[in-house]
Amino acid sequence: MRTEPVNSERIFAEPEIQARHRPDGSVLLSSAVPLEPYDADLGRPLRRWAAERPGAVLAAERWCGTWERLTYGDALARAEALGEALLRLGLGPDRPLLVLSGNSLRHLQLTLAGYVAGIPVVSLGTAYSLSGGPERLLTVTGIARPGAVYAEDGREYGAALTALAAAVPVTIVGRGPRDEADVLLDALLPTRPGDRLRAAAAAVTPDSVARIFFTSGSTGHPKAVPNTHRMLCAVQQMMRQVWPFLTTTPLTLVDWLPWSHTFGGNHNLHMVLTNGGTLYIDGGGPTPALFPRSLRNLAEISPNVYFNVPAGFALLADELERDSVLAKRFFSRLGLLFSAGAPLPEALRVRMLRLAGRFRGGEVRFTSSWGMTETASAVTSAHLDTDAPGAIGVPLPGITLKLAPVDGRLEMRAAGPTVMPGYLGDPVRTAEAFDEEGFYRTGDAGLPADAADPGRGLLFEGRLTEDFKLANGTWVRVGALRAALLAATDELAEAVITGSGRARVGALAWARQAGDPAAVRHALAEALARFNAGRRTSRRVDRLLLLAEPPDRDAGELTDKGAVSQLQVLRNRAAQVELLHRDPAPAEVILPADHAD
Repeated sequence: MRTEPVNSERIFAEPEIQARHRPDGSVLLSSAVPLEPYDADLGRPLRRWAAERPGAVLAAERWCGTWERLTYGDALARAEALGEALLRLGLGPDRPLLVLSGNSLRHLQLTLAGYVAGIPVVSLGTAYSLSGGPERLLTVTGIARPGAVYAEDGREYGAALTALAAAVPVTIVGRGPRDEADVLLDALLPTRPGDRLRAAAAAVTPDSVARIFFTSGSTGHPKAVPNTHRMLCAVQQMMRQVWPFLTTTPLTLVDWLPWSHTFGGNHNLHMVLTNGGTLYIDGGGPTPALFPRSLRNLAEISPNVYFNVPAGFALLADELERDSVLAKRFFSRLGLLFSAGAPLPEALRVRMLRLAGRFRGGEVRFTSSWGMTETASAVTSAHLDTDAPGAIGVPLPGITLKLAPVDGRLEMRAAGPTVMPGYLGDPVRTAEAFDEEGFYRTGDAGLPADAADPGRGLLFEGRLTEDFKLANGTWVRVGALRAALLAATDELAEAVITGSGRARVGALAWARQAGDPAAVRHALAEALARFNAGRRTSRRVDRLLLLAEPPDRDAGELTDKGAVSQLQVLRNRAAQVELLHRDPAPAEVILPADHAD
């Protein structure tokens, strides 16, 4: 199938932002452009595209070396058959479907079945189903109370399915059943939709729960975030208004981002579904072990929009600089690059745009947004050209963003149709999550890029909970400092800021590429000296320790999206933190060149 290129002149709508300053020091930001009407539920765009373009490909998955494709017409037929079957098995609005496996066509078919039958779908990452013991899995199951659990392969997920046997009445597998009690998904496809499905579909409203996502739980008990059809449909209309090309150009994505998270499972998947696009499911990811799969897919399929996280863009930039054939293929129809999940180092953004200029003629734009699971993905969008590190753009139409003063910073708080009604089964945390005016407390800090012009958007200032004080009582703004450090040197792939209660700031870091150790140390010492020049103590990095072991996903140091967890790394690597801050500095610690012996 041919991918249509994106017209670069129609990528971004012009931001029109209003700002209202209040006596308490807070600022309310909103778009002057009203939110236009949107679908009432996610079953409607599926039915619409199945009627208008039944033979168009909704999604494809590589299987045995070739692409297996699912058209919109087949997707609707299978969704209705599976929806009827799941209802007969006892699932419904209060008995969700739990999915343990990663992205796949079967996973998608079951998700669409949930949409048309009014059955919430709970997609869990492999951190719950394949890593560690069953405790966290049983915890989330107790909260969601699923009526059935699905696994792509009964043998691969056997331990998790066995752990859930007493808690979940029905087990469905794509292949490899553990025993005769497991239901094969293919056995459900011949089910004829009937009155049960018609009644369930008629009962779906904008406030019906479509998806339930679980936060990582890295700081405590996992929280269940219900996403309603209203939330998920509204955010897609918001994106259509700021990205006008979505209404004229069929989207083609090659995407690995997991459906257990809001970036891949809401923002990207539903952008394809609601706009009649095509999603090529990428079985790769932003790790050295998985990334070759992504390269193979990108060598065959040219996306016109490409989503990734900074770790993925770092690997991709290295390969595109090395392989001009791949670069020509990748950029042949590309119009937009999009990074989220963690702040993107400015040097990496420049590298990707330099490659775009070479292989696409400078027609590619690079953007980002900011949001979270509790807001059905995006709250802001950088639908404007900016080179400011940490730029996250402006509020989307229909969103009111409050900048509320908290300990000398501005917390970003959100209100609008995309904000969750509350945490499932947790009234205490729900009450804590909203302020007295009903704004959701995100816990993220932001700063206007230009105080005199709200249309220039916001800069992400990090998590409020990550910040700490030095021994002298000075606050260290971790998010901003980390972003600035990574932007100042090409030698680092990632960094975690340290120094709580200590005399100076340090960083645990990972090198971008292997090289001569002495040369890397020398380059980093010089880079630290340049970075620190003219900066006060809380904005300097006075010592750095390179880590040989990569972030450990199973230990919670790396999310499914490839982002490093600052707090979890500090917990897990307390011994390295102590080594880093020992006086005098051990030989392993890198000091700025102007402070080294």
